[in-house]
Amino acid sequence: MSLLEVVASAIGILAVWLTIRQNTWCWPVGLAMVLMYAWIFYDTRLYSNMLLQMVYALLQGYGWWMWLRGGDSGGGVQVGRLSVSRLAAGLVSGALLSLVLGYAMATYTEASAPWQDASLSAFSLVAQVWMAQKRIESWLLWILLDALFVGLFLQQGLYLTAALYVAFTLLAVRGWAAWRRDLATEPV
Repeated sequence: MSLLEVVASAIGILAVWLTIRQNTWCWPVGLAMVLMYAWIFYDTRLYSNMLLQMVYALLQGYGWWMWLRGGDSGGGVQVGRLSVSRLAAGLVSGALLSLVLGYAMATYTEASAPWQDASLSAFSLVAQVWMAQKRIESWLLWILLDALFVGLFLQQGLYLTAALYVAFTLLAVRGWAAWRRDLATEPV
């Protein structure tokens, strides 16, 4: 456990808490966290997760823009649901990216957990895009992924990060409940 992991974990908790509250500051705070974790994952040879953090850095900008300026009115997106076709497209995209990234990591790197890391990373991208679009299903996917990440990080000796992902799992449950309430109170 390094000081960088401690700081990144604390910032991560803050970022998710801000996301639950639909506070747009979740995006720049999240950017700080993902940049720190890119280095942590490079250092532990979780290369898919390192790449994931770099893509997350771009998605932080996308999410910030969507929450501030996206949507039909240009005044930011509102909590909503995915259509069945968009849900299926996201899940198929995650599966395909898992296969491509897993194969690349298993074949061309000395990654410590190439398939597990690749699959969790690929589906995390799907969840993050859905989060940026304020789709309630993002929380359900995060609950599953965060729980699975706990196991990966325990295997890698990243105990504080594993604890962070336990907290992320609990926060994702809270986020799902909060956004579900918001969805129920929004006019149709």
